[in-house]
Amino acid sequence: QVQLVESGGGLVQAGGSLRLSCVASERTFNIYAVGWFRQAPGKEREFVAAIDWIYSTNYAASVKGRFTISRDNAKSTVYLQMNSLKPEDTAVYYCASGDRTISATVNSPKYWGQGTQVTVSS
Repeated sequence: QVQLVESGGGLVQAGGSLRLSCVASERTFNIYAVGWFRQAPGKEREFVAAIDWIYSTNYAASVKGRFTISRDNAKSTVYLQMNSLKPEDTAVYYCASGDRTISATVNSPKYWGQGTQVTVSS
C-alpha cells in the first residue's frame, strides 16, 4: 500500500505561482505513473497532468503551457509547478498513482493523497 502526501497549496493572487509536491511512502512509487487531479467546489474531479516512470508527460488543455509536472525518484516525489495561475484554478489538488501507464493511472488510480487546497484570488 502506497501512501501519498500532498503539500504546497495555499492562497496566491492571479498571475502568481505555486509548486505542489506529492511524496510517496514506498519506493515502488518510482516505477508508477503519477497524476495530478483537482476538484473545485460543486464540480467533478478533473485530470490536470500526469507523468510516467520514463518521464513522459500529459496535460489537460486548460493548464498546458502554464503547469509543469516533474519527478525526483531519489526523493519519491512528484511536483506540479503552477505558473500564471487563474481564479479558475482554485480547487483541491490531489495526486494519484498505482500503475506504470498514464492511461491506467488516470482512469483508475489505486492510491490517492488527501489533497491540498489551492486558492487563486482575482
